[in-house]
Amino acid sequence: MTTAASGNTEQMEFQAEVGRLLDLMVHSVYSDKEVFLRELISNASDACDKLRYAALTDTALAGEAAEFKITIGPNKAERTITIADNGIGMSREDMIENLGTIARSGTAAFVQQLSGDEKKDANLIGQFGVGFYSAFMIAERVSVVSRKAGEGVSHTWESDGRGSFSVTPAEMAATGTIITMHLREGEDEFLEASRLRSIVKTYSDHIAIPVALVEEAEEGEEAKEPETVNAASALWTRPKSEITDEQYNEFYHHVGHAMDDPWHTIHWRAEGNIEYSALLFLPGSKPFDLFNPERKNALKLYVRRVYITEGVEDLLPGWLRFLRGVVDSEDLPLNLSREMLQNNPVVRQIRNGLTRRVLNELTTKAEKEPEAFVSFWENFGAVLKEGLYEDQANKDALLKIARFRSTRRDGWVSLAEYVEGMVENQTAIYTIAGDDLEALKRSPQLEGFTAKGVEVLLLTDPVDEFWSSMVGDFDGKPLKSATRAGADLASIKAADSPDQPEAEPEGAVGNVIAAFKLALGDAVKDVRVSDRLTDSACCLVSDENDMDLHLERMMRQHGQKVERAPRILELNPRHTLVKRLAESLDGPDAADRAEDYAWLLLDQARIVEGEPLPDPVAFARRMASVMEGSVG
Repeated sequence: MTTAASGNTEQMEFQAEVGRLLDLMVHSVYSDKEVFLRELISNASDACDKLRYAALTDTALAGEAAEFKITIGPNKAERTITIADNGIGMSREDMIENLGTIARSGTAAFVQQLSGDEKKDANLIGQFGVGFYSAFMIAERVSVVSRKAGEGVSHTWESDGRGSFSVTPAEMAATGTIITMHLREGEDEFLEASRLRSIVKTYSDHIAIPVALVEEAEEGEEAKEPETVNAASALWTRPKSEITDEQYNEFYHHVGHAMDDPWHTIHWRAEGNIEYSALLFLPGSKPFDLFNPERKNALKLYVRRVYITEGVEDLLPGWLRFLRGVVDSEDLPLNLSREMLQNNPVVRQIRNGLTRRVLNELTTKAEKEPEAFVSFWENFGAVLKEGLYEDQANKDALLKIARFRSTRRDGWVSLAEYVEGMVENQTAIYTIAGDDLEALKRSPQLEGFTAKGVEVLLLTDPVDEFWSSMVGDFDGKPLKSATRAGADLASIKAADSPDQPEAEPEGAVGNVIAAFKLALGDAVKDVRVSDRLTDSACCLVSDENDMDLHLERMMRQHGQKVERAPRILELNPRHTLVKRLAESLDGPDAADRAEDYAWLLLDQARIVEGEPLPDPVAFARRMASVMEGSVG
């Protein structure tokens, strides 16, 4: 960010990401421009909540935390709309930080998706949500005057949204923020009091702080009294029977700073040893920053209707970090600090209650609305599976709702459905992990499973490698990787047994195996006959106690120093190539030819597994030599 000073005015450039977002706002064709008012009221409400909480511990601020209010004032003569609050306010540094940059995880991912196509990019507004910057959808210029609570100075921030902004000292008597929007041509509808009143009732009726509309007086009339146009009561304290779906949706937009609609709403009051109210939302779309390591949950904590803080790690497990909403406790003290929250027994009980309730709701949805649940799982299944690895107490409940792709179905399958469909003599649940679903389906290691009608779960999320080894079993059936040597198919009856060819005796390829072992040495752990191959000549598998192939590769990609474990090379004794190799390995140059064949087949197996070749030049030389012999 660059800065230029002129007198008392500082001129600064927007952060690059903000510049692109503002360009999108300025040229927006987004159909719901009226949401600018919701976003600004929501920000004003947050500012009031923050001052109320700060005053609990800072007695110097107690006098400034009087009756909170948000005021909206249209001015037709000047073509402006003013939104004012008496919340926490902003210092000069806060203005630069909050209005000139976006310190929000996921911003880079959002910006990368901007294509330059106005209509396509406008649709992204609804997925990202842009808070304060939505003002530029209807305003050609925006000024913000603010004074931070506890400070005696104030500043004005101003911009036309075209790449830069200015910060100037100002005179403001009271704590808070005043935002003035100078409207663009064609946006005069937002100057009408009836239009503004309707927008507040539609989007911000649930705001617990009064939102007052100061309607302009006609010429000759006395000034009109401000009119409170929202219900101004905490939505989560009201009975569910009195709340409409539209009100729930708008509260979700406010509390989650989201533009989509919730997939599911959970609202209840817990009574007993501890009492709390909770209003939770499961989002309808996946946030951009869902897998950002620094991302925190967006759950707001209240104590007896007083806002305390947001994103408390102890209040919700990490694998439910996509939840939005509020929790209001009757038992926690008002002067609660983040340090006091850690290992607090009341917080721990609330966490357990929230987790159980969400899992119960998801279980019900999975049973009663399986198609709707699949849409949710596609968005958040990868996050929920983190709980299988991290949360042993809720492992069983998560396993029941988990859904997977598999080799035998086009859609998703639960573990219960998988077990129900197991073939005769099958005793394990088989899985295979990789980065790409279609590549996994073509893996040679699945050929024997497919031939015998054995379903294999296809795992493509990075967390799959970790939870599958931690879980161990489901319904008494162990989870086993199809890429391990112990995945023995010999005891499972083939699906089309009468037509299955007899297995070739190992003796028919014994010479090949012996020659390959000698040629490859320590490059492989073993060379053996395969039960799993039907169409391919060879494949690589992990020994029972070694790290899985995909996990080893994934850890190396993330910079982990992992020693490469030698793998087992399995040969298909029924494959024509292997049979002919067995016939050809005699004569004076048999040992040399066996070495070339062994390394070529090992490298072929590596390529299929997505492994880099340790010596591509040697591979090319051997391939050229074999091709030369075949055409000669």
